[in-house]
Amino acid sequence: MGFTQLKNAWRALSDRGVLGLNARNLNYVSRYNERRLYPLVDDKYHTKQLAHSAGVAVPELYAMVEILRQARDLPDIVKDKAGFAVKPAQGSGGSGVVVLTERTKYGWRKASGDVLSWDDLQYHISLILSGIFSLGGQPDKALVEYRVVPDPIFEKISYLGVPDIRIIVFFGIPVMTMVRLPTRISGGRANLHQGAIGVGVDIATGKTLTGVYQNNITSEHPDTGNDIRGIQIPQWDVMLDLAARSYELTGLAYQGVDIVLDKTHGPLLLELNARPGLNIQIANDCGILPRLQKVEKYIGKFSSPAERVKFAREEFGLK
Repeated sequence: MGFTQLKNAWRALSDRGVLGLNARNLNYVSRYNERRLYPLVDDKYHTKQLAHSAGVAVPELYAMVEILRQARDLPDIVKDKAGFAVKPAQGSGGSGVVVLTERTKYGWRKASGDVLSWDDLQYHISLILSGIFSLGGQPDKALVEYRVVPDPIFEKISYLGVPDIRIIVFFGIPVMTMVRLPTRISGGRANLHQGAIGVGVDIATGKTLTGVYQNNITSEHPDTGNDIRGIQIPQWDVMLDLAARSYELTGLAYQGVDIVLDKTHGPLLLELNARPGLNIQIANDCGILPRLQKVEKYIGKFSSPAERVKFAREEFGLK
């Protein structure tokens, strides 16, 4: 592609209000997010503590492993659990997360069907502690927590794994959202870079729109063949309220809020992100920049999460 073609392509994206990575970093992340607040969201343990103190529901923490010998106690800690998840406290993009669904004679079965022995699990935890999955490669902690069981609404449009809902929030106002659906290629992970589907969601109603799969627009799940459009996400009001409250929770103006919908416990805050990706624009077939610019005109105008959610639904809902 020549320079003129690139210029025309960029102009077309700009006309549609698409926000680029450099503009996101310069005009929103660096400008509005104080760096001293990053540890609150970069470490999942700190995020859990924050959420718990604010009365926000999160997956229950069974144990935190900071040194390898603590992993020897895990068989007793999880002996009565139907399953559990092990994840790096400072991981990103789903790297290093292992979800174990049931006990077997030889260890624990993963969502993929593979069996992990206790020795295998201890080795994986040792990798987490070494920092191989963490941001910047720093030594890390392993979190052992409740295994989320997805709400049945996602059964026909997901392959293994747990779908999650990503909501971009700016000064406490939800501006754009999508649901990420695991696929066979993604290995059951709800991560777009690993092959999951990103499906846009109408902020006003909580109904799914079309999606993006491997950079192509799609209306069906590649593994199940079922239509991903027009599905009403349960407890949408609760999710929007939770997302709006994240501003008071962390103080970060620009952040991504990741929520899972558990079959028993309902919406649970999974994690927060100070540098959320921009593929959400493709999933919604809509640029996020005009929405961010509109919010900038109303900074400080709303006194409660409820007012901010009302504004978001009226301004950013599907017309």
